Amino acid sequence: MKKESLSDIKALLDEKYFQFNNTAFIETDPISIPHQFSKKEDVEIAGFLVATIAWGQRLSIINNGNKLMRLMNNEPHDFILNFSKKDSLRFENFVHRTFNATDCLFFLNSLKSIYLKHGGLECAFSKNLKGNDLDVKAAITGFRELFLSVPHEHRSEKHISNPSAKSSAKRLCMFLRWMVRHDKHGVDFGLWKAILPSQLCLPLDLHTGNVSRKLGLLKRTQNDWQAVEEITNVLRTFDSKDPIKYDFSLFGLGAFEGFK
Repeated sequence: MKKESLSDIKALLDEKYFQFNNTAFIETDPISIPHQFSKKEDVEIAGFLVATIAWGQRLSIINNGNKLMRLMNNEPHDFILNFSKKDSLRFENFVHRTFNATDCLFFLNSLKSIYLKHGGLECAFSKNLKGNDLDVKAAITGFRELFLSVPHEHRSEKHISNPSAKSSAKRLCMFLRWMVRHDKHGVDFGLWKAILPSQLCLPLDLHTGNVSRKLGLLKRTQNDWQAVEEITNVLRTFDSKDPIKYDFSLFGLGAFEGFK
């Protein structure tokens, strides 16, 4: 690819970043669920749970995310800290696609362990990072190991992606973008300081993958972790400190403008 065309692509992505990194889009996005809260722990728990179920129709994701919050009395942190067996009954009918009540109860128990024993979600991710880590792969794989240390059924493991097994970990990368990125646009929260925006990886899905390939930024045909590393490395050449701001551009071009 010629430098001129790369320059043109960067200009396009910069333009679309400002267009789509806009609070007007929050209402129709799963990020609307954590935006209902102001307390750090409420925001990150709500964000983590809704990111976990963020596949399928957006309206269904949002509806089920709101349902989860209601089941937690709209106080997710307090509910997690005091979660007990008697609270389990209210979740017995919860289901979002393949994420069912069994998975949900395991997630709540594991989150309780993380907040009571491991310093909360930010620490559970960031403690696995070394100072010279270029990206969040170690943060995600270490978090996964910790999260799965609570007794659970094997079926629930598929809901915590593993980059070491080549998964793109799209939903966890999206959750980390929400928590880590900080700007003045009011969409991402920027609550976590122990992970740098420069270490984030692109949440690679159908839209961001297809648009990246159409623009010639991504050669790998599979949406796996190798592709995540490839496209993220390219985006770092556009903005080394905040490469994942272009998630707004790539997703918006695919989802809202039908760029294929």
